[in-house]
Amino acid sequence: MAAANPAKTLQDELTCSICLEYFKDPVSLDCDHNFCRACITQCWEGLATNISCPQCRVTFPQKNLRLNRQLRNVVEAARELGLSSGREPETERLCEKHKEPLKLFCKEDKIPICLVCDRSKEHRAHTVIPAEEAAEEFKEKIQAHLKMLREEREKLLGFKVSGEKRSQEYLRNTQTERQKIVSEFQQLRQFLEEQERLLLAQLEKLDKEIVKIQNENVSKVSEEISRLSNLISEMEGKYQKPVTELLQDVRSTFSRSAKGKFQQPEKISPKLELRLSDFSQKTVALMETLRNFKATLPSALETKRGGSLGTFRQVNVTLDPDTAHPNLVLSKDGKCVKRGHTRQQLLNTPERFDTEPCVLGCEGFTSGRHCWEVEVVDGRHWAVGVARESVGRKGGIRRNPKGGIWAVGWWGGQFWALTSPVTPLTLSRVHSRIRVCLDCDRGQVTFIDAGDEVPIFTFPLGSVPGERIRPWFGVWWGSPLRVCP
Repeated sequence: MAAANPAKTLQDELTCSICLEYFKDPVSLDCDHNFCRACITQCWEGLATNISCPQCRVTFPQKNLRLNRQLRNVVEAARELGLSSGREPETERLCEKHKEPLKLFCKEDKIPICLVCDRSKEHRAHTVIPAEEAAEEFKEKIQAHLKMLREEREKLLGFKVSGEKRSQEYLRNTQTERQKIVSEFQQLRQFLEEQERLLLAQLEKLDKEIVKIQNENVSKVSEEISRLSNLISEMEGKYQKPVTELLQDVRSTFSRSAKGKFQQPEKISPKLELRLSDFSQKTVALMETLRNFKATLPSALETKRGGSLGTFRQVNVTLDPDTAHPNLVLSKDGKCVKRGHTRQQLLNTPERFDTEPCVLGCEGFTSGRHCWEVEVVDGRHWAVGVARESVGRKGGIRRNPKGGIWAVGWWGGQFWALTSPVTPLTLSRVHSRIRVCLDCDRGQVTFIDAGDEVPIFTFPLGSVPGERIRPWFGVWWGSPLRVCP
């Protein structure tokens, strides 16, 4: 179907959507929309990247303007043919009161007026300018507002694009973490299933050995019972015989009786008992590790939520010199402690440790969630953790929860959790920085490798009492412990 108004259609195609006039020096964008070079340049003023088409909103990484010579020639031809611009010719408006053309503009009332209105008493004292001049002023203001609005739109488009990029990046990160979790738990499941198979196979082997020993013992006892029964019958018969027959072969009868003494069945060998004991200890250690893992996992996840500290508040811990053992040397800033070669002459106050080389932190906590990090380098015998305010400080102390201390340590080339008895931790190296996470509200303390965020050990919920808790450090041999800033 032919267009209803071909001239109007042609005018629309030759009109810039920004200035609503015929194209002047038309250029094309990558989306094939056309604009006056001056109009699109002014629209993109101040933008270097993430520019967009004013018509379709498609964004481009950089400005790319292509001169549209063919469109320019068509516009010039239309001008020569005398076609008007894309806008419909306006019908001249008349003053409702005087029926005269509205050729003037009153600045005070901000309305168009006619020549008669200008002479009237109502507008005589007002500032009146030609309508064309007022229109130009308003066009300038409109252009200024358009520029501001376009800049705001471009900013929002930039925010939208950058937000979408960040979201995609976050989604990629979560997908990577998801794959890691699936892979790690799959390996963990395989490990646990393999451990289960091995333990059950060892148990089955022990069952067979025990049953074998039991069957052999039952067979031997049954033989002994049968032999003794026969001997008893023979002796009873001998007992009933006359004196002459009774006294015959007496020596032989008693000799057989002596040989018939009951033989004790074979006991379970010491080696088998040792294997049973070792197996039991391994099972207990494995179960303890699994329980610790279940208790540690929620705290580790909470600690990592939103960053390395999560919902824990990082605190600035300093060492309390009034509690330091005389063999410990503290730095001036109260951040480092090491074992000295000689015993210092210090007052033996009630607060000071006098036997164990320990020191407390100045800070104490009764509620909330707090964490701090300790640097340990090439230490041979040390421990870090927390202790209750009332921990024993004189004579031998118990370095476990019963003694008021919750800590992990290193000695003998092995990591240990200071439980009762101590729990060996299956860690292959000395962690250079350990994060201590104290949750007073839940009564729990968790130790985490600050380098790779791997949980080390968690003391169960409710094991930490409600009284004031302070950081605790012990240095027996090796390099110093340093509280990280």
